[in-house]
Amino acid sequence: MGDQLPQTIRDGLQERALEGLGHWAALADEPVLLKYRENAVFRITLADGQSAALRLHRPGYHDATSLRSELDLMAALRLGGLSVPSPVPTGNGKNLICLPESGRFPEQYADVVSWIDGAALGHSGTPLSQSSETQADIFFRIGHAMATMHDLADAWALPADFRRPAWDAEGLLGEKPLWGRFWDCPGISDDETSALSVLRDDLLHRLADAQIHGLDYGLIHADLVRENIFLTGNEDRVAFIDFDDAGYGFRLFDLATALLKNRQEPAYADIENALIAGYRSRRGLSDAALQSLPLFMVLRSLTYIGWLAERPEIPNAGERLSRYVAESLELARKLDIGA
Repeated sequence: MGDQLPQTIRDGLQERALEGLGHWAALADEPVLLKYRENAVFRITLADGQSAALRLHRPGYHDATSLRSELDLMAALRLGGLSVPSPVPTGNGKNLICLPESGRFPEQYADVVSWIDGAALGHSGTPLSQSSETQADIFFRIGHAMATMHDLADAWALPADFRRPAWDAEGLLGEKPLWGRFWDCPGISDDETSALSVLRDDLLHRLADAQIHGLDYGLIHADLVRENIFLTGNEDRVAFIDFDDAGYGFRLFDLATALLKNRQEPAYADIENALIAGYRSRRGLSDAALQSLPLFMVLRSLTYIGWLAERPEIPNAGERLSRYVAESLELARKLDIGA
């Protein structure tokens, strides 16, 4: 996504990255912009020759306590054997630094995390390249790794100052959702606002009913899209990156996120079955709980509306916003949920 940005923005980000890089033992190579969503992410080379990722965090999105908590979570998962990035400290042992306000940027935080070799599972909007059989094998491994992550999170003794956002009913459907008011945001029509408001009310009741019957809840990744799932070691291992949105949430939210952008794949039924089977090979997941998976598919879809509406600088934001609204309402209709 970084190569679609105007050159003036790219130049500013490059300058800011070099400012941040000065706090780490790194080579003087120019940072390479890889991604620009919540964070600007650059590939850098550390003094020992190893690659790493420098992250310039979106100003105002997370505070220092929340960002340190994210790094603590990644370190704990890595210690437990999960293939995830881990924090790389500065020369004076800090995992997080604060870059002061400048002429182009407000105050913001930066960190460096270890590099994950491999390639992303895929990219949104582009069909998966693997054969149907290989896709099923990969999603089985994704499900198993996801269950391992949830097990490790449950077993971890949280630091006293640990704080991360909650993808609960309030965080998804409350007055101030984590990713924005999807039913009331710039760029959508009056008719869409009305339809999304009706859908929100319906979902609030359905989620409350689902919780009465019990839903697994704890720390989740919250953004296991294709780009954040890496295939490593000749595609026989999976790794998870980008824990920027990790926090407390329903475990079905992780499953729904991994599935949502794959619904148009010809082998989708096999993908879904494999993901669930992989998860169940490590951690319990009842048939009763799975009945709520369609609900979480809709909830996941709606989050992208608020997210994009608050980021008009993203290339083709208006076109994508219209598509997200249409897809969410269509998904809700197909699943007979509201709208």
